[in-house]
Amino acid sequence: MSVQNPAKVLKEELKAKLMKPEEISGSEILLRSLLLEGVECVFGYPGGAVLFIYDAMHGNPDFHHLLTRHEQGAVHAADGYARSTGKVGVCIATSGPGATNLVTGIATAYMDSVPMVVITGNVATSFIGTDAFQEADITGITMPITKHSYLVRRAEDLPRIIHEAFHIANTGRKGPVLIDIPKDVSANKAWFEPVTGPVSIRGYNPPTAPVGDGIERMLKSIEEAERPVILAGGGVVYADASAELIEFVNKTQIPITTTLLGLGGFPSAHELWMGMPGMHGTYTANQAIQGSDLLISIGARFDDRVTMKLDGFAPRAKIVHIDVDPAEIGKNVQTAVPIVGNVKDVLAIANQKARRANADAWRQKIQEMKAEFPLKYKDSDTELKPQYVIEMISETTKGEAIVTTDVGQHQMWVAQYYKFQNPRSWITSGGLGTMGFGFPSAIGAQMGHPDKLVVSVNGDGGMQMCSQELAVCAINNIPVKIVVINNQVLGMVRQWQEIIYDNRYSHIDLSGSPDFVKLAEAYGVKGLRATNKEEARKAWEEALATPGPVLIDFVVSKEENVYPMVTQGNTIDEMIMGDS
Repeated sequence: MSVQNPAKVLKEELKAKLMKPEEISGSEILLRSLLLEGVECVFGYPGGAVLFIYDAMHGNPDFHHLLTRHEQGAVHAADGYARSTGKVGVCIATSGPGATNLVTGIATAYMDSVPMVVITGNVATSFIGTDAFQEADITGITMPITKHSYLVRRAEDLPRIIHEAFHIANTGRKGPVLIDIPKDVSANKAWFEPVTGPVSIRGYNPPTAPVGDGIERMLKSIEEAERPVILAGGGVVYADASAELIEFVNKTQIPITTTLLGLGGFPSAHELWMGMPGMHGTYTANQAIQGSDLLISIGARFDDRVTMKLDGFAPRAKIVHIDVDPAEIGKNVQTAVPIVGNVKDVLAIANQKARRANADAWRQKIQEMKAEFPLKYKDSDTELKPQYVIEMISETTKGEAIVTTDVGQHQMWVAQYYKFQNPRSWITSGGLGTMGFGFPSAIGAQMGHPDKLVVSVNGDGGMQMCSQELAVCAINNIPVKIVVINNQVLGMVRQWQEIIYDNRYSHIDLSGSPDFVKLAEAYGVKGLRATNKEEARKAWEEALATPGPVLIDFVVSKEENVYPMVTQGNTIDEMIMGDS
């Protein structure tokens, strides 16, 4: 006699319950539809316009909602959940200020192509346009930073709209979709008919399989190249194409560099990996791009922090650009071989015929540059260096943790010194550079991976933009390890003011910040502090041994800079290497 899986039976029973057609409120339709889309957790903050929705959550054992302490915390948590799992992140907020507090997080997800469904409440349909209490045209406000948006007029439209929204968010070039639900729509009853089949939307047919002879032309270009380089970006991670990329590199033996959002998409331990390119990229990566005769961009968009002075970028290279979004091809860099399609599909086809590039001398030169110009910093026995902290975290976790960061110097140090081995293990705000993103995104990542180690690395500036979310970790025992690289200043701004603005330091002093250990303890989170190497090792060991959330305040030098550095107006091979 066979034994059934209880979890599977329960899931089937739940699905049968959810699929039952009946007359229910718009709010109940919303919750059922989200569960049918496989939503595991919604991050949100209630208010007047969404009270019917939150009332429907009351006593619903199937629907999991995490209450954050700020709407921006909710949208960043949904973002971190999406990036780490590959699933669509979902958040909810009320009308007016609740909705507008989501704008920065929506823009963050849009810039980095993160799939999210953002649900907002609005005033009743009869009040729209009257400047009613807490009314805001959130669909208009967010139009430039969403893939699509819906203003729901009828409760019976909710199943179709939600099903479409998830499809749009998670296909083609992924991104956020907004659903604005007036209060009366969430209250009104309608006949619920679940919508679960294939989605067909007129005018929305994102490319999947590549067309034309682009792949053949790319393979021919590899045969002819003497100095080929691969530039891999976040598109590799979002397409779950890391395995195909590794196979492509192993077959062609082309040296590879990964952008900020591409980190983890290719293992850092691979001998052909050169590190990150661009403003704070490695010497080898930047010199290789500048010296290449063939540059194959895979899921990267040639943003300005990678290219720097655009008319001096890869001056001798023939450009191959693979991207799911045709609008990106040729936008910044003239492309010789365009390939539009899903990166995973393109590489799978290319791997069938890919051959080793005839570039032995080039590979040898790359290895020599890596040996001669590694990342380095001037270590100290008297003060704690931030690079040492990141190296310590990398070594103890063996590059296997999920790491989120805020924005600034600490972000670049993690990108440089943490040795990522797996895709979706690196979560950071790339295109928008959003301070306050790092810690809430770690909460979302931990919710998506309850059994994995999640480390959130923050500066003392960004930590103060989201520190209220410590309460969420404490109350729910979310075991994020929260690292504060505390240099008592706005570090990246200070670095620019030192190097570019002739030491004219203006409004960067954060010495009046709170005692982060006491702040953590006030919220019920364990707090630790380290000011030297020995204390750092002991504090980090204690944090790892603690089952719940822990904040570690690493006090470091305020004068430390991120090197290499390329200043604006220069090409990426014109690097300031630092004083080391």
